[in-house]
Amino acid sequence: MVTRFIAGAGGVALRGALALDPNQYSVTVFSAPGGTLLAEAEQAGFKVVRLKHMRHQLSLREDPSALRELLDELRKDQFDIVHTHSAKAGVLGRLAAYRAGVPAIVHTFHGFPFHDFQFAPIRATYIAIERQLGRITDQFLAVGGAVAAQAISLRIAPTERVRTIGSAIELNILPASPGNRAAARRLMGVPESAQVVGTVGRLAPQKAPQDMVAAIESMGRANVLCVWVGDGPMRDEMTRLIERRGMSKNFLLLGERTDVAALLPGFDIFALASHYEGLPCSVVEAMTCGVPVVATAVNAVPEVVVSGRTGLLVPPGAPALLGRAMAYLLDHPAEGSRMSVAARNQLGDRFHPEVLGRDLVETYELALTNSARSVSKVLRLVA
Repeated sequence: MVTRFIAGAGGVALRGALALDPNQYSVTVFSAPGGTLLAEAEQAGFKVVRLKHMRHQLSLREDPSALRELLDELRKDQFDIVHTHSAKAGVLGRLAAYRAGVPAIVHTFHGFPFHDFQFAPIRATYIAIERQLGRITDQFLAVGGAVAAQAISLRIAPTERVRTIGSAIELNILPASPGNRAAARRLMGVPESAQVVGTVGRLAPQKAPQDMVAAIESMGRANVLCVWVGDGPMRDEMTRLIERRGMSKNFLLLGERTDVAALLPGFDIFALASHYEGLPCSVVEAMTCGVPVVATAVNAVPEVVVSGRTGLLVPPGAPALLGRAMAYLLDHPAEGSRMSVAARNQLGDRFHPEVLGRDLVETYELALTNSARSVSKVLRLVA
């Protein structure tokens, strides 16, 4: 179960499901309609249930209906495992699975719905909700060690039931090379002479696109172009902000793309301005491509972006520092190349789909073995 079956949590869920043995697991995907990966899941042979009441934002009107909808769907089949991803699906999915008597419940933390930039009472409420949900969750997965540590320290999940996993990425990432760079720039419509700062992510508050605008502005360089791949609720707001700052020539909002792997070699550096994250696949994909990375030091990001060795880190909410770090890598390409080589070497096979598949199988077996609701039956999976 995923709130929206799109790149990010949806991509990790899909690649994990694809890594499972189809002779052992029958997979059904539950998600809101319109997710860009739903068709891919169907092409892979998975059953897809589009939840008409599932919404990304809290909704006093739709959320109770979404819970009833999930309960009805779960009661149609005798599922053995419900595996939830993302905050909203994590709440409604686990509640529905528990009420439906599903034997095993697993949840993946891709990050948390609370963060340091929130109003304190709201943050406290989210933490309290996660603690309650933890009591009905048999096993937890976390996309980074820092995410797992936070879940444990906040008493959301007990130590013995949390496993850190790698967020599996696509293995078709093209390596950075002169030929691939030129081809990528043709796809983006970007001139060869431009210095391109690229990022991939939703235009949403979590990704702090307004900080990216301020960071590019602080650099004061006419030949620097920020290419943002992804769409979201802040698109119109960001378009107005860019125009108001007189920076239309410095930004290219490409919207949602299915060819990200082919676009990455066109970036001179990859930048992440997020206020909070788990461990974003986009950073790992940029490193795999060989693009130097500048990122905010949030959650599990520093586990792969080791400042000065595999990239550069800056504090979240500090766009001037982000701009300085980006300028440094643009001005010192040899340093960026050194860091990108170190980054590729560090990744190894940690983020390969087959590694995630093995972790999932072990986690599902533990959940079924240790759950009080578990019964012996042929495994069926809700992913």
